[in-house]
Amino acid sequence: MACAANFVEEVQVLSLQVPGVGGFSWQYLVLDLNGTLTVDGELVAGVPERLTQLGELLEISLLTADTRGTAQALAKALGVACVRLEHGAEAEQKARYVASLGAERVIAIGNGQNDAQMLARASLGIAVLGSEGASFKAMANADIVVPGIVEALDLLLKPARLLATWRQ
Repeated sequence: MACAANFVEEVQVLSLQVPGVGGFSWQYLVLDLNGTLTVDGELVAGVPERLTQLGELLEISLLTADTRGTAQALAKALGVACVRLEHGAEAEQKARYVASLGAERVIAIGNGQNDAQMLARASLGIAVLGSEGASFKAMANADIVVPGIVEALDLLLKPARLLATWRQ
């Protein structure tokens, strides 16, 4: 069930050739909300500006069970789509959502145990170790682990940083 949605008619693609890993053409950025984009329900400073920039390159979706009841307002303020998950089995729902988009075209960012399958399924999974921590499962299933959401988004805005970490 969608909480709010803004759809881009002409979608851009973020392409990158990673030495020793392969070539990628990403169309979607899928984000966990609580603990990833927010701390104690409040957006992390710097997130809105970065998502605005990334929205020119990728179609962005927030995935959340909306435990705080703020997802719709946050998605609207950020100008991104929001997919509200049913309570229970959130991990499987997130992984299915990534698969439905075509996992090879998806970058996923999260921090919780319920993000681990999503991070593993996406062609690029980034785990964030923010103020609310990160589950070991999320970190183990990610391709890259960063100290926070701002750093994760900056990897996408400044791909040379991504290359430095991910290449073989």
